[in-house]
Amino acid sequence: MQEAPTHPRDPLIIIAAITAAFAALCWVRLAIPSQPYFDELHYLPAAREWLSGGQFLNREHPPLGKQILAMGMALFGDGPLGWRSMPFAAGVITVFAAMRAMWFATRLRFATLSFGVLLATGFFLFIHARIAMLDVFMVGFLAVAAWHFAGAIREPETARFRLAATGIALGLAMASKWNAIPLAIVPGIAFFFARLSAGRLRLLFSQRGAPIPGMSLLEAGLWLGIVPLAVYALAYVPALALQDDPFATGGLIALHQSMLALQTQVLTPHTYQSNWPDWMFNLRSIWYLYEDIDGAQRGVVLIGNPLTMLLGLPALMWCLATGVAQRNWARLAMVIGYSVSLGLWMVAEKSVQFYYHYFLPSMFLLAALALALDALWRQGQRWLSGGILAGSLAVFFGFYPVLSAAALEGADTWLIWMWLDSWR
Repeated sequence: MQEAPTHPRDPLIIIAAITAAFAALCWVRLAIPSQPYFDELHYLPAAREWLSGGQFLNREHPPLGKQILAMGMALFGDGPLGWRSMPFAAGVITVFAAMRAMWFATRLRFATLSFGVLLATGFFLFIHARIAMLDVFMVGFLAVAAWHFAGAIREPETARFRLAATGIALGLAMASKWNAIPLAIVPGIAFFFARLSAGRLRLLFSQRGAPIPGMSLLEAGLWLGIVPLAVYALAYVPALALQDDPFATGGLIALHQSMLALQTQVLTPHTYQSNWPDWMFNLRSIWYLYEDIDGAQRGVVLIGNPLTMLLGLPALMWCLATGVAQRNWARLAMVIGYSVSLGLWMVAEKSVQFYYHYFLPSMFLLAALALALDALWRQGQRWLSGGILAGSLAVFFGFYPVLSAAALEGADTWLIWMWLDSWR
C-alpha cells in the first residue's frame, strides 16, 4: 500500500506569534523622537491639510498614504503616536500578510516562518513601521494582495472573494505610492499567460484550466484590472472637499500630468543619494536621525541587514535556476517580483534616488532566501539554515540601538555600526 500523502499543518499560531513579537519590538520608543524627523517633515504637513480641508500638498505622490496618516492623527492626536500609529499598524499587517502569502504559495512551514523572521530582522520593515512615510502602506497593501492572490490559486473555491480582495489591495497600493504600479499589473499578466498556456479555445470565457479553475479570464480581468483602477481613482475623491481643488484645471488627467512632471524634475544632488547597484550590495546607508533629542544622543540608520541582504543575492540565483529546471512557480515568482520592482529604478526618470526605494525589492530578496533556507532544512542541513536565521537575529539586535532611536553614549557612538566607509 502507498503511504498517505502528507498534509502540512498551517502554522497560523506561530505566524501570529512572530507578528506579535515584531509588533512588541516596534512599539518600543515608537514616540521617540518626539519631533518629526527625516521625510516626516514632508508628509505630516500634507496629512494635516487633509484634516483641515486645506491644500493638496506633496502632489508628487498619490493621496492615500497621507490620508491614512491623517486618520492616525485624528484618532490619536497630532503628536508622535498619532503620526506613527498607522505606519506601525501597516508594518505589523505586512509581516502577517507576507507570511500568509508564502504559506499559500508554497505550503512550506519552514519557508513561511523563516520569511517572517527575515522580514522582521531585515531592517527595512522595522524602520518604516516606526516613521510617518508612505512606503510601508504601499508594501503592506501589496503583501495583502499577494496573500489573497496566492490563496485564490491554492483554494479555487474562495477565488472570487480573494481576487476581489487582491484587486482592492492593488488599487490601494498604487494610491499610496506609484512604485507599486509595475507589480500591480503582474497578477493580471500571470493569469492571462497561465490561461493561454492551457490552450483554451474560448480564451475569454472558458472557466477551465490554470491558474484558477472555475474563473474565466474575463472575470479575472474585472478583479485584477478594473477594480484596482477604480479603487485608485476613488482615493482622489476626498480631494473635491479641499479648498485647493486639484481638479480645477484639467481634471484627473491634468493632475497626473503635473504629478509626473514633479516626479521627473531634475533635483539638486543629495548627500544620501544612491542607485540600484549600491542597493543590491548594501553599499549606502541613510541616517534618518542623528542628533541630541529627547534628553540623549539618538540615531536611526536605514541600511539592509548586512547578512541577509548579501545572502539573498545567491538565493535569487538559486530560485531562478531551480525554478526554471523544476518549473517551480513560487521560486520564479520571487525572481520576477524582485526584477520588476528593481527594474523600475533602472529605467525611472528620477534624477535623485535613495536606498529606501529598495524596500520593495528587498521583500522578494528575503522571500527567495527563505525558500533557499527551506531547501537546506529539508536536505538535512538544519545547522546551516538555522544558523543563518540566528545570525539575522543577532545582527538585528546588534543594530537595534540605531534602528529604534535608543539613547547612545555619545556623539561618536555611531561609528560602532559604520562597518563600511560608504555607510557614513
